[in-house]
Amino acid sequence: MNIEYTDLEGVKLIKPTIYEDFRGTNFESYNASNYYKIPNQFVVDSISTSRQHVLRGIHGDHRTTKLISCLYGTIYFVVLDCRPDSKTYHQWQSFTLSDQNKHQVLVSPGFGNAHLVMSDECVFSYKLDAYYERESQFTLKWNDERFNIFWPIKNPILSERDR
Repeated sequence: MNIEYTDLEGVKLIKPTIYEDFRGTNFESYNASNYYKIPNQFVVDSISTSRQHVLRGIHGDHRTTKLISCLYGTIYFVVLDCRPDSKTYHQWQSFTLSDQNKHQVLVSPGFGNAHLVMSDECVFSYKLDAYYERESQFTLKWNDERFNIFWPIKNPILSERDR
């Protein structure tokens, strides 16, 4: 496994070791002894499915660490720094996560994240180190001009919350 630091302090790109042979592939999506640099005890695993052109987010809170994966399909994943005291406040970074590259992104508290489904369908997985509390959540408009986030789509499919 390779852990890479990103342009946003508190966000890491994780590239698991993939074992492949004529039968297919195998990799560990999480193993506490290998993820020792991530000192979190995850308490919730969540899975969501979406179809092409669905955009979910920008959502976050100031207390939860998330380990994000795309188990099936391909997503364009964006992380936005929402920590007012950070030197990278309102800066963002994007990643392509897929069932092919098996990359993961560790998102620290205070960051918002969003994903756009690029494939026909996707299965999105996230591990949380805190239980969901709706009242602690924030939502930012996906195309808020303050952030100048590049999205490879003009008219995504959005929920009421994300409009």
